[in-house]
Amino acid sequence: MLQLTADQCRHLRSLAHHLNPVVMIGSSGLTEAVMREIAINLDAHELIKVRVLGDDREARVQFMEKICADLGACPVQHLGKLLLIFRPSNTDKPKILLPKPKKVAK
Repeated sequence: MLQLTADQCRHLRSLAHHLNPVVMIGSSGLTEAVMREIAINLDAHELIKVRVLGDDREARVQFMEKICADLGACPVQHLGKLLLIFRPSNTDKPKILLPKPKKVAK
C-alpha cells in the first residue's frame, strides 16, 4: 500500500475540498455492494469522499481501514462522518499528480 507524506495528504485535502460524497455507508455497514461502488468510484476519480451514517467513531475508523486494505487505497483524512480516500490510477495518465516527497537533508 502506498504511504502518503504530510505534503501529499495536504495536497489531496485541498483537491477534495469541493468534492461531494459519492458513496454512503448506511446502517447495513460495509456490504459487498458498497465496496464494489467504492472501487468503481476510485477507478473513475482516484480521490473520493465517503459519508458514513451513524455515530460510532470506532466503526468509521474500521470502515476506513477495511476499505484501504481491501482495495489498495490510501487513507487521506477522517473528518467527522466523512472519509477521504485516494487510490492512484493504474493507467499511464493519472488524473491526480502528487507532489514529490521532499528529500531529507543530512
